[in-house]
Amino acid sequence: MTEMDNFDWDAIPEDADETIEDTLLFDDDLPADHRSGYVAVIGRPNVGKSTLMNALLGQKIAITSPKPQTTRNQLLGILTLDRAQIIFLDTPGIHQPHHKFGEYLVEVARKSIPDADVILWLVDGSEPPTRADELVADIIRAQKDRPPVILGMNKIDLLPADAIEPRLALFTAFFQPDTAMAFSATEGTNRDKLLDTIIAHLPPGPRFFPADQVTDQQTRFIAGEMIREAALQTLRQEVPHAMAVLVEDFKERPNGMVYISAKLFVERDSQKGIVIGQGGKTLKKIGQMARPQIEALVGAPVFLELRVSVLPKWRKQKSALKRLGYSVE
Repeated sequence: MTEMDNFDWDAIPEDADETIEDTLLFDDDLPADHRSGYVAVIGRPNVGKSTLMNALLGQKIAITSPKPQTTRNQLLGILTLDRAQIIFLDTPGIHQPHHKFGEYLVEVARKSIPDADVILWLVDGSEPPTRADELVADIIRAQKDRPPVILGMNKIDLLPADAIEPRLALFTAFFQPDTAMAFSATEGTNRDKLLDTIIAHLPPGPRFFPADQVTDQQTRFIAGEMIREAALQTLRQEVPHAMAVLVEDFKERPNGMVYISAKLFVERDSQKGIVIGQGGKTLKKIGQMARPQIEALVGAPVFLELRVSVLPKWRKQKSALKRLGYSVE
């Protein structure tokens, strides 16, 4: 028996729908023109999606790396302002997939689009458009009843000022968005202007999350991502794509220390040797790089235990992908 079972439905006034709607959509503490909604941040790999979200949130919740396919899961970042609450959906880079894991990454990005209130299509202005950018434009174009599309050209700090508008025109030739603008996520140029543009395209609405919440992910997930980021920064090019991190144990001990046990999965024995390194030096370096960030995240000392295991061809196996948390089901 629940509270709803005991609810007196006969006591609801005739204008109940309007009354309930007012309760849901309006709050005396919020301005009358308060806006809220979901923003799907999409684009090809390495255009700065995670960097932008971290910068707008004012704290790091998404890992970054110059290597492609750094973002593997849809990561929700919540920015609460007096005038708006923006829920960013940071997505994997859209590319032409070559295995089931690649298909998973693209599907995660695709699935973020239909329910979004705004599509923020990011491109890299430091170089001309690529076939992958055109693929993203094709995906946006194929969406029925799509929401407003903002084209944000990032990395203009790497581009001469007189080349910005011509470069932006090359991207809009693929798809004509509702708004197109250039900015720099790292330097901050026009970043506030981009934020104002996003808010202007959001519908009026309430806050969906508490004002102090910045993500929907559990701490152990973010800790695992920080370990993977440290590995990306440490290892050679061929290993990171074939590696996944699974946090197996996450416990607070009576002495105030947090114990974390994580396993780094690779596909071949040779990769395992690279990750461990001679005498365990490489794995130790990964742990040393990840630990301070995790300690800042949890606000406590961390005992970090890392192990390496071989899971052959995990990127091509649906069951392995599901075990490692890469499933769109």
